[in-house]
Amino acid sequence: MKKVLFLMLCAGFFVYSCSVQEKKITQKKDDNQKVSDTIRFTLGATNEDSEYEIIIFEPGFSAWMQGYARPRDYYSQSFLEGKNRIYVTEWNLRCIEPSRYNPDLYQQQINYRLNVDYGYEVNYQLYYYFVFFQQKYKQQLAPFPARI
Repeated sequence: MKKVLFLMLCAGFFVYSCSVQEKKITQKKDDNQKVSDTIRFTLGATNEDSEYEIIIFEPGFSAWMQGYARPRDYYSQSFLEGKNRIYVTEWNLRCIEPSRYNPDLYQQQINYRLNVDYGYEVNYQLYYYFVFFQQKYKQQLAPFPARI
């Protein structure tokens, strides 16, 4: 009887020690650290009638951008414009071929004219959106891999 009681007690301790303990972890959010997933820029051009705006509605983009993007002025504007031309051209081709590419990913064409100077900030945001998009959805918009 003592042996059975001892074995049951040992088994009880064994089961108790192997059970997973649930810990409630709460993360305090600071109001200053709230990040929106919508980025909007309104940039003036040489005349007051021209404004360029980029609006990105993509969950997680802002947080990704803060964690992975290179600092501003790391790439030149001409580098960003060159990459954006390639990415926008391929994006727009995929938009008009919904039977070949996922129409949920390529819902709307991007109006990016090659002869317009959109400024550094718009090109910077657009470039990093394309990098984010390619990584998140496992897409390749150019013959070369996207680089951060």
